[in-house]
Amino acid sequence: MTLPPTRWELAGEDNRGYGQHFATQVARGVDVDGEARFIDALAPRGARILDLGSGMGRVAAALQARGHDVVATEPDPALRAQSEATYPDLAVLPHEALALDPDQLGGFDVVAVVGNVMVYLGEGTEVAVLERVRDLLAPDGRAAIGFHLTAIKAGSRTYPAEEFVSDVAAAGLRVVHRFGSYELHEPNDAYAVWVLAR
Repeated sequence: MTLPPTRWELAGEDNRGYGQHFATQVARGVDVDGEARFIDALAPRGARILDLGSGMGRVAAALQARGHDVVATEPDPALRAQSEATYPDLAVLPHEALALDPDQLGGFDVVAVVGNVMVYLGEGTEVAVLERVRDLLAPDGRAAIGFHLTAIKAGSRTYPAEEFVSDVAAAGLRVVHRFGSYELHEPNDAYAVWVLAR
């Protein structure tokens, strides 16, 4: 199956500052673990967690440090190299979501799709990716998804909350919670954090 290029790929060099920004933050000792704390709160101790689009590895590494069994996936070679340099103990698969085989990987307690991954997917693949997330969940597993609702990042799309909720339902998932941040602020029109389940 030939997949359309992701919006991240199409943006090319315009996105290179993302990994460097977080590398600088980590080097300065800035707290960059907001997403990881949120996901950790959703998970049982020692959970199996999948980080889709793990970027430079900060979320997956923080979850691994908290004792979880983490599988990280990042298709961008530059980000994967940065992840391996910053977090050498974190193994990272080179796959995008639709290349992952649920039968091979098994079910996860939490599937994390944070850091604006959803707004950088290939055009028209959103429901298919959500279906893959569904298939990667353990029976009582949950997905944590966070993204900007408007296209404020280079190459990203606007993904209104109503459209996302419709896509979630089409994929056989349901919204359990919606927040405005990883610190559980009330919903707003700028950023959304979702907890989904089958």
